[in-house]
Parts: sequence; C-alpha cells; structure tokens
Amino acid sequence: MVVEDELPAVYGHKLSTVVPGSVTGETIVYELANIDLVMKLHYLRSVYYFKANEIIDNLTIQDLKGPMFPWLDVYHPVSGRIRRTDNGRPYVKCNDCGVRIVETKCGVTLEEWLEIKDSSRWRQLVPEKVLGPDLQFSPLVFVQFTRFKCGGMAIGFSWSHVLGDAITAANFIHLWAQLLSGGSPKCQPIHKHETKTEKTLIKSPTSLELLSVKQVELVGDSWLSLNNSKMATYSFQITEAKIRQIQAKESSKVSSFEIISALIWQCLAKIRKDKEPTLVTICKNDPSVKRSGLFSNVQKIGTVVSDFFPSKVAISKLASMIAKQQVIETKIIEDLVEKESGTPDFIIYGANLTFIDMEGVPLYELELKDQKPIHVDFSIDGVGDEGAVLVLQCPQKTYGNGESGGKMVMLILPEDQISPLREALESASGIA
Repeated sequence: MVVEDELPAVYGHKLSTVVPGSVTGETIVYELANIDLVMKLHYLRSVYYFKANEIIDNLTIQDLKGPMFPWLDVYHPVSGRIRRTDNGRPYVKCNDCGVRIVETKCGVTLEEWLEIKDSSRWRQLVPEKVLGPDLQFSPLVFVQFTRFKCGGMAIGFSWSHVLGDAITAANFIHLWAQLLSGGSPKCQPIHKHETKTEKTLIKSPTSLELLSVKQVELVGDSWLSLNNSKMATYSFQITEAKIRQIQAKESSKVSSFEIISALIWQCLAKIRKDKEPTLVTICKNDPSVKRSGLFSNVQKIGTVVSDFFPSKVAISKLASMIAKQQVIETKIIEDLVEKESGTPDFIIYGANLTFIDMEGVPLYELELKDQKPIHVDFSIDGVGDEGAVLVLQCPQKTYGNGESGGKMVMLILPEDQISPLREALESASGIA
C-alpha cells in the first residue's frame, strides 16, 4: 500500500558518462538555427515504463550502455557542450564530453508506482537538470534507468529543446532502442564538417507585433527563466468515447486536439476571471516542412485572439478559431532572432496560455527487444506563468484502469489553478 502524499524514495543514484565510440574532433562545431535558440530555455522530460518480464529484467547496465557508443557516433552533437561565438551567439562544440547516465532503484513495485495519483511522480525518474550555470560543462541529454521492486524498469530522458523538438527527441531515443535490439542505424551520420542550415517554414504575415514569444530577462549561463508562480503538473486521460461525446454535444467536426484545447481554454478563462486569456499560442508539428538532418525544431507556432471573453463563447466556436484563425509567426520569430544575433532570451511555452499538439510524437512505438512501454509520462520544463497544455498519444489499452484509446493531457500550470481546473472539467464534461 502506497501513501499518496509521500512518494516512495528513489535511491541508490549512480552517475556515469557515455561518449561516442569514435572521436569526433574538437574542431567540429554544430551551429544552432534561430528557432533552436528560441527554444533554449525549454526542456523535454519523458519517462517510459516497461513491465516486469524476463527480457526487461535481464537487461544489465552493460546491455543498456553498449549501444550508446554507436548511437552517439550518429548523434555526435548530443555529446557536445555549449559555447558562444565572439558576438555571444551559442553553438555546440562537438568535443565528445558525452551523455550523463543515472542508475537508480525504487522501493515499490511498478504497479504500485503507477497507482499513485500524484502527477508529479515522474519527476523522481528523470533528471531535472538544466543547462548552466557551468554552461561549458553541462550535458545536453541525461538518461536515467530505474529498477522497481519485483521487476520492471523506467527509462527517463531529459532532452534540451535547443537540440530539436519532440519528434527529434523521439527519433533519437528510438535509434538507441533499435541498436539495443540488434539493429543497425537506418540513418546516416551527420557530415562532421557541415554546419546546420536555417529552416524555411510556412509563410507568416508581416506583422510588426509578435505575440507568441516573450523576451525574458537575460539568463546568462543559467538557461532557465524564473517563474513568478509555483508551477505544477497534472495529467489525465480522455477516452475516445468521451471525445466523441464532447464533439457531438458541441456539434463540432474539429480534431481531438482542437476540441480538447477549446474546452480547457474556456474552463481556465472561468477560473482566471478578470484575467481571462483572450490570446493563446498554438504549437503543432509542421508536416509541410521536410526535416533536414537528424536535428529539427520544426513547429508551426501561431496565435489565436478571441474578440470575446472565452468564458462566454461556445466551446465549438473556440475550437473553430483554433482550427481556422491561427496567425502563424514562426518565420517572424526566426527573423527576430537573426536580427538580434541570437543573444536575447525568449520563451514560447507559457508566454501565453499555450496548447501543444503532440499527438504525432510516437511515444508508444519505442521497443526494447520487442517490449513496448505500458505507460509514458511526458512533460516540459521551463514553461512560463501562463501555462501550457500538452495533448499526447494514449496507449490503446491504458494500464491499470481498462479504458482504451483517446488522448493523454498534461497540464503545466500555476499550482493554485490545477484543482479548480480539474473541478471545472469534471463539471463541464465529466473528465479529469
């Protein structure tokens, strides 16, 4: 029996470092694109849970580390460290300093862990490190392996968003799993003398007012913007049947992401009352843009402005606005960073209330020797005070409660808004 207000200790931390199997060469650098630098204060955190069985429990730390040497040969910039040019623009020096590995144990079973209602449980299973203050020594990626009582394992990945988006991070993780399973790299290594080129994204309006980003106080070598509010996370599942029910109730033909975002937008507007968010940011993968190379921050970043108080607008209307009235600002953002030589510091997530469509991120396609995760926790750190909402994949059969399909939603909001939002969602649609 687990006491929910006191998470079981994760203990026995062992630290090590894995480097590429071959020398990259200290003269090799990886240039960061303008959109990469906009994302530099954000971090992706994911935890993959694998049930106890002979295959998973017999994997030794040597088995887990062995594929990392060729893995990091392919993704050699991941093993580098941040440096700055003479004018202050950051880049990655490919000096093979490596990826940090953490080994831990957990004092409860995997089943007991997943029954814990505290949505912050995942934080003990993934390093919450950020870049800096010793920037030139800070790893860009951390991997944590946690063994549970009576078997089973969690794999936590901490990914610096400056390297790429969630799909880039997922592709990175999947290659390691492929190598672990006896495969060979299906992608070619980056040409070590070829610097990164800027991406050309969807055309954006030539607006003088940029709404989706917030310039924050210069952070120097500590790459995390401080919040005025204490932020918290909460995740829940919305089944496919419940999504269809909401769509039918609202007579709406929009996507799952749009109807979920609209529902949460309206509920948060009611909670925030005199500070109703009439401006929101929408972030989605941009399938129209071809991903060049292994590293890409390819998102359509846009804003939606409501001329009415969202608390008074029908959910179907808000969903339609999200679907049809976005003003895409990605190109303007890149141009701004280029103009400023990459030196100002910005945030995207949480600059406004931000809805992030991550349905296309293949969280449940990770396979370790044919074993897939039974559950995945995914969140973002470095979110601003306005908060963010992630809409994610859900396993076809959700572990532990028998419900199937649908979407997982991760809320990243000021702590004092989580409980009121849960109550509002329960009252409005019987979810959360």
